[in-house]
Amino acid sequence: MPARLRNESRQVPARDIDETEVEIESTSHAAAGATAVAVAMRRAIGQMGVRRTASTLTRLNQVDGFDCQGCAWPDPAPGHRHAAEFCENGAKAVAEEATRQLLDREFFASHSVEDLAGRSEFWLGKQGRITEPMVLRPGATHYTPISWDDAFSTIAGHLQRLDHPDQATFYTSGKTSNEAAFVYQLFVRAFGTNNLPDCSNMCHESSGSALGQTIGIGKGSVSLEDIHQAKLLLVVGQNPGTNHPRMLSALEEAKSNGAKIISINPLQEAGLVRFKNPQHAKGLAVGTALADLHVPIRLNGDLALFQAIGALLIEWDALDHDFLAEYTTGLTEYAAHVADLDWGKVEASTGLTREQVTEVARMVADSPATITCWAMGITQHHNAVGTIKEIVNVALLQGNIGKPGAGVCPVRGHSNVQGDRTMGIWERVPDHFLDAIRDEFGFEPPREHGLDTVGSIQALRDGKIRVFFGMGGNFVGAAPDTVATESAMRNAALTVHVSTKLNRSHVVHGGEALILPALGRSEKDLTGGRAQRVTVEDSMSAVHSSRGPLDPPSEHLRSEVDIVCSLALATLGEESPVPWAAFREDYTEIRRRIARVVPGCASYDEKVDQPGGFVLPHPPRDNRIFETPSGKAVITSTPLDVLDVPRGRFLLQTMRSHDQFNTTIYGLDDRYRGVKGGRRVIFVNPEDIRDLGYAEGDIIDLVSEWHDGVERMARSFRVVPYDQPRGCVAAYYPEANALVPLDSTAEKSNQPVYKSVVVRLDRPQEAGQGEGDSHGSADQGAGSHREDHPHHLS
Repeated sequence: MPARLRNESRQVPARDIDETEVEIESTSHAAAGATAVAVAMRRAIGQMGVRRTASTLTRLNQVDGFDCQGCAWPDPAPGHRHAAEFCENGAKAVAEEATRQLLDREFFASHSVEDLAGRSEFWLGKQGRITEPMVLRPGATHYTPISWDDAFSTIAGHLQRLDHPDQATFYTSGKTSNEAAFVYQLFVRAFGTNNLPDCSNMCHESSGSALGQTIGIGKGSVSLEDIHQAKLLLVVGQNPGTNHPRMLSALEEAKSNGAKIISINPLQEAGLVRFKNPQHAKGLAVGTALADLHVPIRLNGDLALFQAIGALLIEWDALDHDFLAEYTTGLTEYAAHVADLDWGKVEASTGLTREQVTEVARMVADSPATITCWAMGITQHHNAVGTIKEIVNVALLQGNIGKPGAGVCPVRGHSNVQGDRTMGIWERVPDHFLDAIRDEFGFEPPREHGLDTVGSIQALRDGKIRVFFGMGGNFVGAAPDTVATESAMRNAALTVHVSTKLNRSHVVHGGEALILPALGRSEKDLTGGRAQRVTVEDSMSAVHSSRGPLDPPSEHLRSEVDIVCSLALATLGEESPVPWAAFREDYTEIRRRIARVVPGCASYDEKVDQPGGFVLPHPPRDNRIFETPSGKAVITSTPLDVLDVPRGRFLLQTMRSHDQFNTTIYGLDDRYRGVKGGRRVIFVNPEDIRDLGYAEGDIIDLVSEWHDGVERMARSFRVVPYDQPRGCVAAYYPEANALVPLDSTAEKSNQPVYKSVVVRLDRPQEAGQGEGDSHGSADQGAGSHREDHPHHLS
């Protein structure tokens, strides 16, 4: 076959993480418990000290406290919260932000950007809180201090010199508050562009797309109380024990109320095997077995599974005919579509037998109230939108929308990513939102849709974007196709990151670069000389206040609201019709405008004053109103395709370790999966290891193949046997993000396909052989049959 181009990611330096010392232990069959409590306290006290630990964790997720920086799982109602209303990873998130370790100008003077670029993400994050604004001038080797006024002037100058506002793009992390998100999108649109990529583009864009088309709103339809009341819960493509640990408490309560739980995932995760709830003695001692059934589905097989469930429900007449007649459209076409279901394709796609699929379908048919929960294991596939539509189909067939204990539940990963979208952080915001901005502020916002995350990287690559501004997060670390993304970012004239700590994005920079240090959520916000509060929205549309208790670590930190409003004044001037100075002075003024612009937010400031806040309206959940063109929920018919992987290749999913949140690496242990002291591991079925001629502990290179002819390589991964379907492998991100092609995205949502990457497992070759733009190919590994391009959706 013709030689392919090679893109090779940087290997983690041995001076940061000695991967030769990694230990592999047995996997865990229970989550949380006394060990989780001990780890949480050890990490918190180690980074914050006893006093700061007490000041923060006792206020975390409390009615009068601050919202966790981690996941967006909802809080119990006021009066029903524990004194310790947080999980192990929530405590780690707070400790990372509220650490006593500070990173000052002397640090930057001692470390060149070249030096920092050679460090691991783990090392960068452990250096402490950034204490003042820093700038990297064109051609400079080190970041140096800059005043806030000069920083704003520098950014404004770059923006004002652009030929068109669309030459800038403005990214948003899901930790940004509603107030900051609202003024941010307002500034971007007043500047003249809709280029507003956000982290939702990489996590739940497929959910929003599918739900918007089928039930008329891109949000889940359940409440926390619905979880407690459900009779059957399907947890699909999700690992709550690591990613949303407080969800385990809700599942435990559902279980105590008689619910059954089905786990559908290639890996059997500890949290769904047994939950040792540290809130009570029985939980610590024995725990609760959660999943009644584990379904070890093949990667990318979920569409076939849910289509088969739907076909069986129709065959068995296990339908809610009254609901279907009154509230849905498309049933006739769907019934005809699944009447001739190809069970051979179902078994090939899912890796399950017909009997296994039928067992799941029978449990669904027998349940009077079912909730399906999902996360990135569903959304990050080429056919993700179609898969979620099939999930909705199954819910609609049984009337499981708009009744207690039933519904669809996309579980958001970042704490306020859903709130950001509600506030208008979206490159394709609907016209009625833009109309409201026009009517409220007296300027005409741009109407042409902007660029999402993948589109922004492509535009940076092609020289069409000159300024990148990131409001939080770690864009470079989170994005796909690491080599392509880093090359694209270096094309920018200016890169700016609003941050609390160092990450990879700060050392992969444009011609000029700025780091603007922001207050953390755990810290007091005294902007404008008064105690300010912010608001957030959780996965279930509940909005509530957040007030940090800690003194900021530096007098030079500013709030995100302050940063946005000050930049707007520097860029747009005092003549702007938006009262930026008033917004900066008193966030109440922002909330009053939110009330008049954002749908469902009338009396916003007054409602968030209520204990626990308020819940935004959700027409399908509240009244079975479906705001689709037909006025009804849409049952859809999606072709059933099988992802055909050639012999000698595997399907790779990227995933988190238990010791990380998104790209923030808390530590080097994945306690539940038995990994200690390292991250460059590849989980492989033991039989696949044997057939490849490898052994446990062998070091291999991962090479992904796609139809663009580029082989993407990530080096030196340790082979770890792990129980999962044959032909499937798993590795941690961001280390494995280098293998995800930039242009490999989900249909209709353009979300990167992090969960079904076709890869080879090759014997190591000499570093540099075939890398970059040179022609060449890797040595053949045992069992690595070199054929033409893998067949994607057939």
